[in-house]
Amino acid sequence: MIVVMKVDSGQKEIDDILKRLAEEGLTGHLSKGMERTVIGVVGQAYPELRDMLELLPGVAEVIPITKPYKLSSREFQPQDTVIKVGDLAIGGEELVVIAGPCAVESEEQVLETARAVKAAGANILRGGAFKPSTSPYGFRGLGEEGLKILAQAREETGLPIITEVLGPKEVDLVLRYADILQVGARNMQNFVLLDEVGKANKPVMLKRGMSATIQEWLLSAEYILSQGNRQLMLCERGIRTFETYTRNTMDVSAIPIIEKVSHLPIIADPSHSTGKWYLVAPLALAAVAAGADGLMIEVHPSPDHALKDGAQSLTFDNFQRLMAQLVGVVASLGRKMAGGTNG
Repeated sequence: MIVVMKVDSGQKEIDDILKRLAEEGLTGHLSKGMERTVIGVVGQAYPELRDMLELLPGVAEVIPITKPYKLSSREFQPQDTVIKVGDLAIGGEELVVIAGPCAVESEEQVLETARAVKAAGANILRGGAFKPSTSPYGFRGLGEEGLKILAQAREETGLPIITEVLGPKEVDLVLRYADILQVGARNMQNFVLLDEVGKANKPVMLKRGMSATIQEWLLSAEYILSQGNRQLMLCERGIRTFETYTRNTMDVSAIPIIEKVSHLPIIADPSHSTGKWYLVAPLALAAVAAGADGLMIEVHPSPDHALKDGAQSLTFDNFQRLMAQLVGVVASLGRKMAGGTNG
């Protein structure tokens, strides 16, 4: 349930409610909007709680939340969450583009890619230093050396970096280098990891699990939000279906669904969704038309030599063409490209 405060309620009334909830073994999460202030009640509520809370000073009404996810719902927070990363605003009117290689392979590869994607208009650099691999014999990343290379690229280009964290033990290490923590599809229900990134003081991007329903995805988001980290964005990266022609099936419908039921920003990853480079641009354009707040695109200087996911990576020229196409689509929707990209 959520407690809606009166317009003229003050901090004392809010503090009293939070204290009372704590006495009942519950947790209160505060959300201050332009029109109202609400307190989300997290925990096992009992039927009489609603009546008790409505008696407290400053309370306008108490509304039961019908969905199993609370903090990520529009009922808890009607206004969109906007995440600030430097001068970027993720979740606002501007489209944010994240680009870079699947995996950090070398200093030369990352720096060359960072320069190219920035010149084309990308806003954030992606690259995996720790890589989950279906096979134990596949490339599993350079570890901290890869993080240092990403940090070097940020220093040279000014691009913030996003990189994946695989387990709870790596969170502190990745936090020292990354601007945004990525929780991958395979870890969407790694609840210990979700708790740890929920305690972090940096933005997190949570990818949808390959077989996860939207409700399961939002419940995983709830783990992060319930630990206090409100800088959370979601990423649709395709789900596993019976179709074998593509690597995954991109669920474009998930984008407007998330925007309807949740206040969290939604990013689309057409690279992992399709697994084929020539499908990336069409699906990227479709995702933007569907309302995505951002795109995550894999780019590599020589995809045929990539250690990971070369088949779905764009060359520099193909990425530049995609960025030019995006300008027109974004303008037709009355939006802008982040960073003032004009194609």
